[in-house]
Amino acid sequence: MADAAPLALRVRGLGVTPPGAARPVLAGVDLDVPAGQRVLLAGPSGSGKSTLLRALAGVLEEGPDGEPSATGEVLVGGEDARPGAAGLLLQDPQDAVVATTAGRDTAFGPENLALPREEVWRRVAAAHAAARFDAGREREVATLSGGERQRLALAGVLALAPGVLLLDEPTSMLDAPTAAAVRAAVLHAAAGRTLVVVDHDLAGWAPHVDRVVLLDGDGHLAADGPPGRVLAAGAGGGELWLPGTPDPRPADVPDGLLAPHLRVDGDALTGQGLGLVRRRRGLRPAPPASVLTGVDVRVPAGAVTPLVGVSGSGKSSLLGVLAGLTRPTTGELRAAAGLARGLRPQPWRWRSRELAARAGWVPQAPEHAFVRAAARAEAAATAVALGLPTTRADALLELLGLAHRAQVDPFRLSGGEQRRLALLGALAAGPAVLLADEPSVGQDRRTWSVVVGLLRAAARDGAAVVVSSHDERLVRAVDPVGTGAVRLHAGRRVAGGVPAAPVPVGRAS
Repeated sequence: MADAAPLALRVRGLGVTPPGAARPVLAGVDLDVPAGQRVLLAGPSGSGKSTLLRALAGVLEEGPDGEPSATGEVLVGGEDARPGAAGLLLQDPQDAVVATTAGRDTAFGPENLALPREEVWRRVAAAHAAARFDAGREREVATLSGGERQRLALAGVLALAPGVLLLDEPTSMLDAPTAAAVRAAVLHAAAGRTLVVVDHDLAGWAPHVDRVVLLDGDGHLAADGPPGRVLAAGAGGGELWLPGTPDPRPADVPDGLLAPHLRVDGDALTGQGLGLVRRRRGLRPAPPASVLTGVDVRVPAGAVTPLVGVSGSGKSSLLGVLAGLTRPTTGELRAAAGLARGLRPQPWRWRSRELAARAGWVPQAPEHAFVRAAARAEAAATAVALGLPTTRADALLELLGLAHRAQVDPFRLSGGEQRRLALLGALAAGPAVLLADEPSVGQDRRTWSVVVGLLRAAARDGAAVVVSSHDERLVRAVDPVGTGAVRLHAGRRVAGGVPAAPVPVGRAS
């Protein structure tokens, strides 16, 4: 079966208002994309980029009573947009997982096209190579890192060989060298196809696309044209990551807003020889995977400790151990006496309520933290469960630009909005330890400034903050001297043992 021919895209008067939203996320959008053209779709966080991709893929959700959530017309190849007409890479790679092993996951699409077995596995191998997914066909999906899952999800789209590729931030969770390699693979795979890619990395994509389309914060089309002309015009109101612009200044946060309810002096957490082996439970045998080996780490109060390393190096696994969510297989993690307060010193032994009163966790997949049906209720959920005031949650909703989305279901927010909401919910309960996994993914310059400002302010107010990130700008902002980072490679701590304590964080300069 040959690859599908490229298809033209046509959008007229597209408007989308999610249930509970105070205003539309897209309003009166008109767009024409000729067959075979490469388009970079950009805009501030929450501007409707992902919603537009879903509209083009024919997978917009209906309202709670079954009423259409969109108005206007969306055509793909001259026909109404429908599922299967285009290949869509979702912003959250976990949403694309359909099988337990990587090979079966990628084979799902070609198998549903009723292709011969030999062609299915030829496409799987080619898609894995193109997406730079090198974990192997038999690798259990549950053991993959966020970045590896992102590459696997991309492979699943490429294996379909569609005429239209719709990619939502395909490199957002990858380290810079891997992101560059995956971007090159996408461009190679897009040859002869129509490509619409959403990404905040304008500098990385602009030289390789025919056109840049910008949406503004109200969901309107703000600019459209050749990359050089659009980017030279400085569109985006200071929110876009335009090439050559300096790092944003972390936002100022009022003193004491994030003060922990438990005060800890010195090292809040100390880990020695931490190791973690993951074993798959179930009927299908699988060899154990060692994801952490002999890691020593100190987490001091009043400072931000970055966890850095390439995708799959063990950052999220270490963060889970430090959060008390995962028991280390070897070694020991101990909490300071002031943090344990009469409990056993190993955080993994604490009950859920005891953990929630001490540690705030911001997962890499933010929806894993959501337990309420509206953003405002979600923001205050932990504080309410602990019997704490919710005034901090209200202040953070305003600061993080989510007040106008307060009644929206968290699962209907954009990826960047979801990450800000997860961070908000963790901070609203005043944790003594904050553990955030890739909190800056999907943020524009303004929201990035607030996210980083909050991380710094939490440490300034006395919390012990640990952040896992590929974002070099974030690491520079929270660890400007460069002495506090914990660098991992293949699950091991590299460049020495326990470092000197990170420099305490003060007000942004």
